[in-house]
Amino acid sequence: MTTAAAPEVLVETEGKIGIVTISRPQALNALSVSVMDAVVELLGGFDRDPSIHAMVLAGLPRAFAAGADIGEMKDITGAAGAEKQLSRHLSHWDKIGLLKKPLIAAVSGFALGGGCELAMACDMIVASETAVFGQPEVLIGVIAGAGGTQRLTKAVGKALSMEMNLTGRRLTAREALSFGLVNKVVPVESYLSEAKKLAHTIAAQPPLAVQAAKASVLFAVDSKLSEGLSFERQSFFRLFDTQDQKEGMKAFAEKRKPVWTGN
Repeated sequence: MTTAAAPEVLVETEGKIGIVTISRPQALNALSVSVMDAVVELLGGFDRDPSIHAMVLAGLPRAFAAGADIGEMKDITGAAGAEKQLSRHLSHWDKIGLLKKPLIAAVSGFALGGGCELAMACDMIVASETAVFGQPEVLIGVIAGAGGTQRLTKAVGKALSMEMNLTGRRLTAREALSFGLVNKVVPVESYLSEAKKLAHTIAAQPPLAVQAAKASVLFAVDSKLSEGLSFERQSFFRLFDTQDQKEGMKAFAEKRKPVWTGN
């Protein structure tokens, strides 16, 4: 069952996955403060809920999110004013990047500016054939402020990130796939169902191991190889304290399907 947790944000659960959908069609899902407040609150709730093992953040077929709500920014004056009025809002993207459970972005249509940054703050992206990604902030006199210069560079490399951030170039879904920005491209009518399918596949795995794997991959993105290998090794060792490790290896030896408890 889908319910409206806020006027423009919908929430539902489906088995072991939680789904949050931004629904602000009149503004192409522009990411206002109230929308991002609700998104962060709902995803944080799922992250703390032991019955939820994976999450999906979706937009509408026409737009995942066409950017931040410029109407809330256009009258801000000066660097001090921008920092005072926007720091809390920009921290929403940071909070999403710190979620422990896997989060999949279901992207169709526009994912521009803050919308592209929001998709990249997720762990994986399932894109429809109509998806368009970009960081066009330079075209309105600013730059990306919620990770667009940083996450995009790590995802697609320096040269392409430079071009996108300095010229406003957009990537089609197929281009995004070829550059490693998204996991898969599917027909527009199935982008959400495919994201849910991936989430269900992840949710069927032992949750503590899944969270440890996510943390290790994210650590690899931001560290030297030697530091990442040490982090991975310690996470691997700690999983031998869990019941799921014992069950998984016992089930493998007994040639049966394991039953995960999250302990």
